[in-house]
Amino acid sequence: MYSLKIAIAQINCVVGDLAGNARRILSAAERARLLGADLLLTPELALCGYPPEDLLLRPDFYRASRAALESLAAELSLPAVVGHPEQLVGGRYNSASLLRNGRIETTYRKRCLPNSDVLDEERYFSAGAAPCVFEISGTKIGIVICEDIWQSGPAEESRAAGAQLLLALNASPYYMQKHSVRQQVVAERIADIRIPVLYANLVGGQDELVFDGASFVLDAECRLTHRLPSFAEALEIVEINAGKVLSAVVEPELSIEAEVYEALKLGVRDYLGKNGFPGALIGLSGGIDSALTLCIAVDALGADRVRAVMLPSPYTAQMSLDDSRAMVKALGVRYDEVAIASAMATYEAMLEPLFAGLPPTAWADTTPENIQARIRGMVLMALSNRTGSIVLTTGNKSEMAVGYATLYGDMAGGFAVIKDVFKTFVYRLSRYRNTLSSAIPENIIVRAPSAELKPDQTDQDTLPPYEVLDAIIEAYMEEDRSPREIVAAGCDEATVRRVVGMLKRNEYKRRQSPVGIRITRRGFGKDWRYPITSGYQDEY
Repeated sequence: MYSLKIAIAQINCVVGDLAGNARRILSAAERARLLGADLLLTPELALCGYPPEDLLLRPDFYRASRAALESLAAELSLPAVVGHPEQLVGGRYNSASLLRNGRIETTYRKRCLPNSDVLDEERYFSAGAAPCVFEISGTKIGIVICEDIWQSGPAEESRAAGAQLLLALNASPYYMQKHSVRQQVVAERIADIRIPVLYANLVGGQDELVFDGASFVLDAECRLTHRLPSFAEALEIVEINAGKVLSAVVEPELSIEAEVYEALKLGVRDYLGKNGFPGALIGLSGGIDSALTLCIAVDALGADRVRAVMLPSPYTAQMSLDDSRAMVKALGVRYDEVAIASAMATYEAMLEPLFAGLPPTAWADTTPENIQARIRGMVLMALSNRTGSIVLTTGNKSEMAVGYATLYGDMAGGFAVIKDVFKTFVYRLSRYRNTLSSAIPENIIVRAPSAELKPDQTDQDTLPPYEVLDAIIEAYMEEDRSPREIVAAGCDEATVRRVVGMLKRNEYKRRQSPVGIRITRRGFGKDWRYPITSGYQDEY
């Protein structure tokens, strides 16, 4: 058996950009060739990007993909395993092909199709039925794709077919600390097959999903020999001889705060970059949510592409103005202040005759508060229309869960950066960001959170303490625990009833909120599909 060098190409693909993705693969292949590689390994569906969603229902998409794959095969400077979609008479497949000597030599079709969380491949693909093993430099190599390594069967059958090494192509969406879960799953497979696994993962942002990369290699004894960087493109050469992984390059693990912060940065950078937005607009409030969102945007895009706007009302504290001014000065972003008192007075005069004689409702006192939020939303969206920049909303997961946000007001915008970040974690991320450089004033972090829509208002006037609120939301929403179980775990029943009731009532709001970055196992997006209209009564 000869020494074999395989290059793992951890690349950032754009969904649907077949020509652009082919160029990325070609560039990686040329770099790998110059480094002496014998084979290039790409992530799952690298040719078309992941997930293509309903593009996969279009016959013309498959025709274009096939043409791009054939063209790529003809141009490659060394053999490569490339992920791509494929349509045959018998069905549509999530496939990976060995491209060698200018042609498509052999193809593997994904056998286990995930249909949970944010993944719904059974909607698009048929399951493959057989292993695929090829030989290069005297080594027999098997191919599996993502979910195939999570289930028993495909890896074992590849080994039985003679594979001495397994290549795993992946587009595994990020959530907190998922890399350790992946490594444990692969270790379980290796315990059965006793051969090395090279795990190549996609990197980049795609709508609400972030792919973190962090590709890795485990040898036949389940030892970690390679781990590529998280949240960045990378190319790494893995040398193998007689079944032994020779080289060892392991990137250090990130703290949980650093990991999430990098995921949010990547999500923002790619959403704006891949969709062609010239910059970002953020409505500052003097609160911690908008402060953290501003930091993420600046770190992702650069200060020159971010504009902050403060829209004070008569209820805005001087502290909020002072802290916002200090923060934008520290970050170096363009900053504007637009007082909204005159607009509030105009709306009050316009609406007074319409409200005359109407009996008060349970929501009457929130009407002027919502008007303030909607004035701010209108100003930000007007700036967006005029400049082409996208408004980044600043609501967190705790607020989105219970509807502590205003439709067409603070929910108005194009991308919700911290939509899947609990309020308690917002504080942790803010503390972490200040370890990188001084950015968020201490006043913003330590003061009681407030929407500042009426005198002396705090969030806890209408919400439980965030530590309590977040624990209940996490148990009900992410863990699918019933209210009875949450109460049995020690939570106050009246508080649980109140929080669950708010969560269910505000589904209609969440359906109208912008897409936002997913960083937990379950966010309010593709993996949360609850009915707006429902008569279901929870178990108490």
